[in-house]
Amino acid sequence: MHLRHTQAVSTPSLDPSHPYYDVARHGIIQVSGDDHYGRKLIVFSSCCLPPSHQLNHRRLLEYLKFTLDQYVEMDYILVYFHYGLRSSNKPSLKWLREAYSEFDRKYKKNLKALYVVHPTNFIRIVWNLFKPLISHKFGRKLTYVNYLAELREHLNYEQLFIPPEVLRHDEELRATQKGGPPPSVKTPPPRPPLPTQQFGVSLQYIREKNREAVIPPVMTQTVTYLKEKGLRTEGLFRRSARVQLIKEVQKLYNLGKPVNFEQIGDVHVPAVILKTFLRELPEPLLTFRVYSQVQELLRESHVESSLRVTRCKQIVESLPEHNFIVAKYLLCFLHQVSQESIINKMSPSNLACVFGVNLVWPRHGSISLTALTPINIFAELLIEHVHTVFGSRCPPAQVMP
Repeated sequence: MHLRHTQAVSTPSLDPSHPYYDVARHGIIQVSGDDHYGRKLIVFSSCCLPPSHQLNHRRLLEYLKFTLDQYVEMDYILVYFHYGLRSSNKPSLKWLREAYSEFDRKYKKNLKALYVVHPTNFIRIVWNLFKPLISHKFGRKLTYVNYLAELREHLNYEQLFIPPEVLRHDEELRATQKGGPPPSVKTPPPRPPLPTQQFGVSLQYIREKNREAVIPPVMTQTVTYLKEKGLRTEGLFRRSARVQLIKEVQKLYNLGKPVNFEQIGDVHVPAVILKTFLRELPEPLLTFRVYSQVQELLRESHVESSLRVTRCKQIVESLPEHNFIVAKYLLCFLHQVSQESIINKMSPSNLACVFGVNLVWPRHGSISLTALTPINIFAELLIEHVHTVFGSRCPPAQVMP
């Protein structure tokens, strides 16, 4: 399969003081960054469920809600890996019914899609049993996915946390489907980018092709528009936008054509475009090197917050000049957004939940749920203390937001 998934994903050890340590240690639930359109990806893996007598399913439900509570205010997607559900670890139908009834409107409202991967007849039978309880609107959100490759069409596959057992099962399924060994999934060689390309190319490339503009045009245009029209929009950066529209705007940018957000008239479009731009950079804005430094940030849990801010400052000051300037531009803007949080509900902590995974990610593998916490705390400190963290290395005046 894809390179990022052929390697073991290194997950930081879970802190035993975690309120749901007994459930969380199994890795049943993971949060894996965003999909293509800025929606959080939450993964539930059946193969990680231990035998029923070793797991309190009531606690599992509480832990699921505890995890979702951090993300339900923004648009999110559930990916359910069905492989590995056996009679020994299968929750009862009574539990499933209770779980569905406890997932009130708060959880269902912003769920944009539910992908059931490797479904079996059992799933279809359960779905039919539950049909009377399931609203038509919720039913439309369900998609059955027979092979992992199909997920690529819907979400950011590289950021997905896929257990090795699921990858192996998928290869076996493809082998039986073809009646031979599974073909290695070969990506066609990438075509050279257009001179006008804005998405999926490096900051250096964009700078060279845009008359040495220090801040990429996509960022200046989205930030300028959002400062003017979006600062007081409730849930800014938490909502997704129409998939087709986002594709069209990306295409216009990549072809070097003008984009008129005024005409589009929906502040969530430039918000999603800004997140998508950051996520599609070949290397994260804060660079690959920063990932391990951020993971260390929480290791010394006794460290007081002022020292954490100093550590963030050291990390940021070690960035290459260009990354530092662009990061300062973005984080000054996010700080500005957070100052309107009484109206827009986007505190530094809420913004960090959205932007953390779009600023830092590992070179290989995906971000596990335990690795997400330090990333979010780091992003929150950057947003809240932007002037302290970025203060001493001043970028040229013309790029300040």
